[in-house]
Amino acid sequence: MSGPHAPVLLNEVIEALSPVSGEVMIDATFGAGGYSRAMLEAGAEVIGLDRDPTVEPHATALAAAFPGRFTLVRTPFSGLAEAFADSGRARLDGAVFDIGVSSMQLDQAERGFSFMRDGPLDMRMSGEGESAADIVNGWDHGPMAHIFKQYGEERQSGRIASAILRRRTERPFERTLDLAEVIEAAVGGRRGAPIHPATRVFQALRIAVNDELGELEAGLEAAEATLAPGGRLAVVTFHSLEDRIVKRFLAERSGAAPGGSRHAPAAPERRAPSFTLLFKGAREAGEAERAANPRARSAKLRAAVRTEAPAWNVVGSRAA
Repeated sequence: MSGPHAPVLLNEVIEALSPVSGEVMIDATFGAGGYSRAMLEAGAEVIGLDRDPTVEPHATALAAAFPGRFTLVRTPFSGLAEAFADSGRARLDGAVFDIGVSSMQLDQAERGFSFMRDGPLDMRMSGEGESAADIVNGWDHGPMAHIFKQYGEERQSGRIASAILRRRTERPFERTLDLAEVIEAAVGGRRGAPIHPATRVFQALRIAVNDELGELEAGLEAAEATLAPGGRLAVVTFHSLEDRIVKRFLAERSGAAPGGSRHAPAAPERRAPSFTLLFKGAREAGEAERAANPRARSAKLRAAVRTEAPAWNVVGSRAA
């Protein structure tokens, strides 16, 4: 697909899903609709999911181009099972997840996702709930440092949290560049460095604001519960936190790793695998795509096929 928001690993995802006429697919992270369009062009019916209200124009265009075969549901992907049940379809043949923030969201300064553009410190994909500004202006040192370390893998999380607390006593944080400058001063980094000193903190705030890791685990379980036997699951991730969750989930569910959630006691007996891996490990973008799209450089695709075994339905496996 051409255009500024080309989906990453499109050919590999479509190969994994193998959509054909008459099948029903879910694009769990609709965005600009790149995966949805490719599945529709292959003849499938598609249900797109997205909690971001700004995707509506893309959805409207697809619905017009493929009458009766595309529907958008405003929901995070943890609502996949409910969205499919409400659709009235009898069988789900495939689902794709593209995890994290999209280039479309990063490009919109008013969304507050990027420290490279000045905008309100927001980061809410749905436009609802607690914002990034609410966290940096209201949270105590401990919880704030914890998410910087856990979700951003930021080694200087405590120092950055202390700097934020000191500055907010003077005035609250409202803008992205304001926060980025305070972080830069706290860690002594430079904007010209390969990785901007605010990168990990902004990632952590975005994940916390949108409960991205919890949503991912809930979405994977919803797909497991909803896909028909033989249904395909494809998941594209962009950083190690996401990829670890997907890798662990598919390893457990395919029988390649001991069963059970890391949050729950081990099961008394081994359960039948609910997935079969489509290929070992993760697939990455080729040199041409990596050169054309910088976002593809960190992308990993994992995919599996649903078996006839019951879904595991592990309670309490969502990320903390």
